[in-house]
This record gives sequence, C-alpha cells and structure tokens, in this order.
Amino acid sequence: MMSLKEKLGKRIQEIRKSKKLTQEKLAEMIGLDTPNLSNIERGKRFVTAETLEKIINALDVNEKDLFDFEHIKTREELLKSINKILNNSKTQDIEYFYRMINLYKEKI
Repeated sequence: MMSLKEKLGKRIQEIRKSKKLTQEKLAEMIGLDTPNLSNIERGKRFVTAETLEKIINALDVNEKDLFDFEHIKTREELLKSINKILNNSKTQDIEYFYRMINLYKEKI
C-alpha cells in the first residue's frame, strides 16, 4: 500500500503533467528548487502546508482534487480492483473491456 506522501506526490506530478508544466517551471512558480519538488513528487519528502497552498494555487486546483487518490494504487492493488470489476461483469462487458485494452495497446 502506498503512503500518503507517495500518493500526494504522484497526484501533484499527474496534475503538473496534465497542465504541461515541467518540474522546473512548477518549482519556479512556487519558490522551491527542482530537487525538492522532485522529492515531493516521488514521495521522498512531505510537503509543508505553506508549499501545499502554493502548489494548489500554481496548479489552479482545489484541495479536494489534489487529494483525489482513488486511482493511485500499486500495481497489485490495481490488478485486484480490475479483477473484482471483471468478476462482477457480464460477458459482453468483459468482451468490450478486452477490445478497449487491445485498441489501447495498438496505439502505444
């Protein structure tokens, strides 16, 4: 299971990338050096409340969105969740999921 530091770091990184910001640019925006931001994103260092507020403002998100970790799980946790979904699905839904996964694999 991932720690809160790791989940928050992954979420910050995910939002930063979705906003097309580099670590360098976000670090500059919040007055932090890039290695410290990198440590936060990798879950090696916990963010202070002051820095957290700066990140929220720089990324233009609300607190709730920053702490939305539902999809941030370890590989094992994700596989367990996916298996649970599949085991409770109808055959036609599983066939659809299968086609979508194959289409995705072809594009990457």
